[in-house]
Amino acid sequence: MNKMTRLRQSACQAKSEWRMTKQMPSDQMTKRFGSSCLRFGFLHSFVICLLLGLLAGAGTAFAEKRNITEKDLFDFVWIGDPQVSPDGSRVAFVRVTVNDKKEGYNTSIWTVPLEGEEEPHQLTKGDHDSVPRWSPDGKFLLFLRATEKNGKPEPPQLAILPIAGGDSFVFTDLPKGAANPSWAPDGKTIAFTSDTNAEDVAKQEKKKAKESASAKATADKERSAPSPEPESEHESDVRVITHAVYRQDNEGYIDPKHPTHIWLVSAPRSADEKVKPRQLTKGRFDEDSATWSKDGSLIYFTSDRNDEPYYELPKTDLYSVAAAGGEPVKITTIDLQIGGFGPGAGGLSLSPDGKQVAFTASTTRPITSYTQPDLWVLDLLPNAKPRNLTANFDFDVPGFVIGDGAPPRAGGQNKPIWMPDGKGLIAVYTKEGKANLALFDLPVAQDADLGKTGVHDLTSGNQGVMSFRASADGSKLIYVVSTPTRINDLFVLDHTASNATPKQLTHVNDQLFSELNLTEPEEIWYDSFDGKHIEAWVQKPPNFDSNKKYPLILNIHGGPHVAYGHIFDHEFQWMAAKGYVVLYPNPRGSTTYGQEFGNIIQYHYPGDDYKDLMAGVDELIKLGYIDDKKLGVTGGSGGGLLTNWVVGQTNRFAAAVAQRDIASWEDWWGSGDFTLFQPTWFKAPPFEDPQEYRARSPI
Repeated sequence: MNKMTRLRQSACQAKSEWRMTKQMPSDQMTKRFGSSCLRFGFLHSFVICLLLGLLAGAGTAFAEKRNITEKDLFDFVWIGDPQVSPDGSRVAFVRVTVNDKKEGYNTSIWTVPLEGEEEPHQLTKGDHDSVPRWSPDGKFLLFLRATEKNGKPEPPQLAILPIAGGDSFVFTDLPKGAANPSWAPDGKTIAFTSDTNAEDVAKQEKKKAKESASAKATADKERSAPSPEPESEHESDVRVITHAVYRQDNEGYIDPKHPTHIWLVSAPRSADEKVKPRQLTKGRFDEDSATWSKDGSLIYFTSDRNDEPYYELPKTDLYSVAAAGGEPVKITTIDLQIGGFGPGAGGLSLSPDGKQVAFTASTTRPITSYTQPDLWVLDLLPNAKPRNLTANFDFDVPGFVIGDGAPPRAGGQNKPIWMPDGKGLIAVYTKEGKANLALFDLPVAQDADLGKTGVHDLTSGNQGVMSFRASADGSKLIYVVSTPTRINDLFVLDHTASNATPKQLTHVNDQLFSELNLTEPEEIWYDSFDGKHIEAWVQKPPNFDSNKKYPLILNIHGGPHVAYGHIFDHEFQWMAAKGYVVLYPNPRGSTTYGQEFGNIIQYHYPGDDYKDLMAGVDELIKLGYIDDKKLGVTGGSGGGLLTNWVVGQTNRFAAAVAQRDIASWEDWWGSGDFTLFQPTWFKAPPFEDPQEYRARSPI
């Protein structure tokens, strides 16, 4: 390498670093490069590089991209829970980052104008701020803040930020914290849910009294020694189990002493204004989906009042309760399973006239392994029955595709959105590995042909809409999008304007991704053994050469009733960066292809889905760039089960990694926390039909 070449490369590297630091705060620039470099070095190197670039002609690459690594996970940023201000000028959202030191996540609330003329800026300073909710007049932002005490997380509490200026302040201190806050229409009261009970409050007051007495005693400096910290009361860890369903993954033991109830609190306007929450509902059952009536006099909510869900089909009772207090009034029973269809699914959406609620739910009869969710509307009248708007629309409403596009925390809730005239609803639906927004027409007459409900796509393309809201007039959609090469970002679309295109409002991972050599997966379709058309994706290594032979990893999703699709997945990009071709298919049983395709594996899982997977491997080998002696297979949960099944059926794979898997259905039934699968996947429990469990177990 000659001296001129080395000088050109050195100078161009300096220019690359200068470009990278254009938006870097000055203190960070000084820390990285030194003050003298800031004053002279960059400018000098930049001029040299510019002159040499002109002399060379053009086209010098400023920085060579690198392959993605496992450590890049620590630098990922997600966006969740977008909320539009009442005047439609701004959107508040949650920004989620990784805290690698504590092996967790930090969440903060940011805002950006919908016109996109400004960069997003941070509103709150806490490490665990989430669930932003604008006051009806737009002057305050309500949110949840969780703090840490002695290195341990405390339950989240309600907090308010004055938008005109001033610091945010926390105004609740409930032992079990607060969740799901919502403003009353007049902005004077806030409804929320909490697992706190009267015993918790009494213990808290007793503890505070002891601490106060101790503080007064130690204030006297003439006393010989400070009083010791008051000892906390010992709480027994003995549990008496009286229900078949007594624990849940990611939640731990279900605590019958702490059902979730609805609480109310006056909305303070400053930190000096002290308010006291009051419990509105009581009893031994959880309440959910608290929704204010139009005039603020009532709160509607849902409650599943099954004593033992193991033996009873899911159903939901709809109630109303006066905000002033009193006993709840049951409006109707909804024989449906509401919510539970991916990140943020669930909740009631009140119509503009206050006479109906919309929600997403699935039927409970007949008992199926997979039941496609639909969009429903219910009149708020005694004993009313819900109407299915999408009964003949054979795709999931709502729906989702799995990957890394959804925030691991604080993603928000995706309730259907009413159009201001009450004649349509906006919701996400999934089709063939894509998740997009659509407007669903609402028939005017109750006896209208619901099968002819119009569906109008509002967004399109190979992407996954992760969360969404709309402006008050319904014209602007604000939504978070993930693609195979973008984790997620915030977009706005005026869907009422002709030929409107989405405007991107954030670029949270652009700097990191500009350094990475990512590849776009290739979508393929192939026919399985019985003619079923199977969709899959092929993630190829950077600098892929079809004339070479590559090792293959078959990556199987869990569920089984979920789907891979057009969203970002670090695992696939990372495997490809290591030199593997990655095949990730949606075999029968996957969602986003209709009810029949999803439920076809009932009482046959695993089974023909294995054949779908092998057909995909065969399809890739035919293309000539796969080394059939270097095949690997992996998957988690249901994908781990199928990984175990694969290696029990064939010897073609050289390596297999089963993650969080099932090897014996019989053993899992007796030891897992998810035995509710049995009625939908097996016709009888293992002690009645052990042979069926053994026949469908990998071992």
